[in-house]
Amino acid sequence: MSGLPAGHPSRRGTRARGERSRAASAALHAVLVLASLVALFPIAFIALVSLRGESGWAHPMEMAGFTLANYAQVLGRTGFATWFLNSAVVAAGTMLVGVLISASAGYAVSRMRFPGHRSLMWSFLVFQMFPVAVLIVPLYNLLGRLGLLDSHGGLIITYCSVAVPFCAWMLKGYFDSIPADIDEAGRVDGLTPFGTFWRLIVPLARPGLAVTAFYTFLTAWGEVAFATQFLSSEEHYTLAVGMQTFVGPHRAEWGLLTASAVLIMIPAGLLFFFAQKHLVAGLTAGGSKG
Repeated sequence: MSGLPAGHPSRRGTRARGERSRAASAALHAVLVLASLVALFPIAFIALVSLRGESGWAHPMEMAGFTLANYAQVLGRTGFATWFLNSAVVAAGTMLVGVLISASAGYAVSRMRFPGHRSLMWSFLVFQMFPVAVLIVPLYNLLGRLGLLDSHGGLIITYCSVAVPFCAWMLKGYFDSIPADIDEAGRVDGLTPFGTFWRLIVPLARPGLAVTAFYTFLTAWGEVAFATQFLSSEEHYTLAVGMQTFVGPHRAEWGLLTASAVLIMIPAGLLFFFAQKHLVAGLTAGGSKG
């Protein structure tokens, strides 16, 4: 200690700026661990109940008698496979169409000054204020006139109408962070506005597009209200509608419900795992301009 300079933190017995004490670090880690446990407990509880068989809800915390009977019944004796496929088709269609529309709208408002470009974005924002319960009746009537009720196409249009306004706002902010000099360079090279957007801007906007794709996928994958009202044929049921058949007027099949919930979480978890790098970059870059 004698060789330390006079102003060294260890010599003064004080902490350097930004340095936490051991008590503060321990308290911080304890809070983080507690928050993690609170977040993971519902998922772990559902998974535990799904492995307990038909009587799992009555004694979910017993550490014996685990079985895959609920999963076998869901996959082999119900229409879960059909519901899963229908949900995958609707979610993928919503993701593709939603990303295309929101990216085009966000880029147009970010780069072009056409009449009504401000009112267009404000109309997107106002549309987001309406709750789902208010939109069900007009959307039901509209899809009925178009002959799109009880169809996957009708659900895709409905979900895009919900997801596109938010995604367009988000991508508009992300496109604002991309220098306009890139567009000018594309025009100098003879690219059309769409060519500039597709060849130059889209590759640079991959993080923002990943966030948009993830959001639109989850919007369609876990939606309940619209699917319940707009679908009537069992062959068109999505997961949200099909799982309601496990609930009767006097009894609920909790084992089948929890097993289905675990299976439903897998695609969303895998999508998040592979897109998390772009998600973090897109969420942070879209908020700055430079």
